[in-house]
Amino acid sequence: MQLDFASREISIKLVYYGPALSGKTTNLVALHGRAGADARGRLMTLETQDDRTLFFDLLPLTFRSKDGDVSLRIKLFTVPGQPIHAATRRLVLQGADGVALIADSRVSETQRNADAFLDLRQNLRDNGIEISKMPLVIQFNKRDLPDIRSDEELARLAARGKEPVFRAVATRGIGVVETFVCLLWLTWRSLDQAHQLSRKLSIDGDDLVSTAAQQLGVTTPFRELIAARMGGRAAGAAPGGAP
Repeated sequence: MQLDFASREISIKLVYYGPALSGKTTNLVALHGRAGADARGRLMTLETQDDRTLFFDLLPLTFRSKDGDVSLRIKLFTVPGQPIHAATRRLVLQGADGVALIADSRVSETQRNADAFLDLRQNLRDNGIEISKMPLVIQFNKRDLPDIRSDEELARLAARGKEPVFRAVATRGIGVVETFVCLLWLTWRSLDQAHQLSRKLSIDGDDLVSTAAQQLGVTTPFRELIAARMGGRAAGAAPGGAP
């Protein structure tokens, strides 16, 4: 997190993590498409011949508070999911304020999801952060495909941990905004608790998150979006197991 008192701008970094081809980039593309022209920056990608993101995607979004006095600049990154890019994932995680773990709902991808969770935990630890201290949201993507883990199974998984779990079909934009808004809210709450941003800047965090959601074209109150989650206990509860 970076705070510029002179310009009254807060910059935060959110990272979308997960196995290769789970839909991390698709989430960013969907968010980019929903953001207004005055809020979104350029979506930068670097891809290999087989269309897998090689290093990372960067999508800057800028939202303003209701009175226009405070700017919230969000830098969204994805990491390459392929095992050979472990060092890149660790590097991209440096300075992250919140993480969305994008899992593949298919039963056949269960082990790769678990490996990605363990990889995330280790890379955070290598960066001096325990996963229990990092705002984290889990998204199970590709709910439109056959042979997926059932809603009941996801509910049982969500009940084991404090991390909110969302269902998504990112190619159709389903669950994308809910995942993002919940991650933004958790991240803001964590940063506000650590740095007293609301007091120092005289702003209401809920209003800021609500305005961000509105600038993504959302008319539903942001707390209703968050209520779409499966599970997710209060902060400080013991973390759950791997997806």
